[in-house]
Amino acid sequence: MLGLPAGVRACLFDLDGVLTPTAAVHAAAWKELFDDFLRQRAARTGEKFRPFDPVADYDEYVDGRPRADGTRSFLASRNITLPEGEPDDPPDRETIQGLSARKDAAFSRRLHHGGVEPYEGSVRYLQAARDAGLRRAVVSASKHCAEILRTAGIDELIEERVDGIVAAREGLRGKPAPDTYLYAAQLLGVEPAAAAVFEDALAGVEAGRAGGFGYVVGVDRVGQSDALRAHGADVVVKDLAELLDRADPEAAR
Repeated sequence: MLGLPAGVRACLFDLDGVLTPTAAVHAAAWKELFDDFLRQRAARTGEKFRPFDPVADYDEYVDGRPRADGTRSFLASRNITLPEGEPDDPPDRETIQGLSARKDAAFSRRLHHGGVEPYEGSVRYLQAARDAGLRRAVVSASKHCAEILRTAGIDELIEERVDGIVAAREGLRGKPAPDTYLYAAQLLGVEPAAAAVFEDALAGVEAGRAGGFGYVVGVDRVGQSDALRAHGADVVVKDLAELLDRADPEAAR
C-alpha cells in the first residue's frame, strides 16, 4: 500500500527536500551568495541592506528552479537587473551566470564539508516502490544530483536521472515548466497519467500539475501545506513514510 491511485506505474521524485535534506544546504548557499551581493551593493549605492530570507525568498523565487533562473527570479523581486553573462563566467563576475557560479561553489563547499544522509522515510518508500514493481526516477534542477545520490547511498534505488546536466543537454525548460518530468516519464516508458510526482517545491508541484500527471504528492518539510495544495498537490505529507500506511486514494473516494 503506497498511498497512490491504482493506475500509477511510476514514481518521479524531486531530490532536494524529498529524498535528501539538501534543500537546507541549498538555502544556506543561496543566502551566503545573495547576502554578500546585497551587502556590497548597499555599500556602493546607499540602499538599505535587506537580507535574503532562507525560507520565504527561497520557497518563492529559487526552490526547484534551475540555478540561473533562481538567480534571475530573486534579483527581479528586488528590482535588480544584471547582464546575463556567459555560462563560463567566473564566480567573481557580477552577472547572472557569475552569481550562479558563486552559489554553486558555496553549495559544493557545504556539501563536501557536511555530507548528506537521506530521509529515512524516503528510503523506506523507495524500497517499497521497488518491491512493488513501480518504475523510479529522480527529477532535479541540481547539477550535483548524481553526486548527492551516491553520497546518500540511494543511487541503486533510482532507475533514471533527469538533472540539471540532462536538462541542459536536452534543452529542457526548468520547473515550473513540466519538461523535465515529462522527459523522465518518457525514459521510464510510461504516460504522464500513469506517473506520480513527489515534490516539496511550489514550482515543482506546478510542474507536476501542468504536465498532466496522474498524482502529485506535496512534501511539506517547512510548513507550507496550504501553498502546496494551492499550487496543485493532490495530497500533502510531511514524510513519504506517511504514504505507506494510506489506502488507495481512489478506493477512498
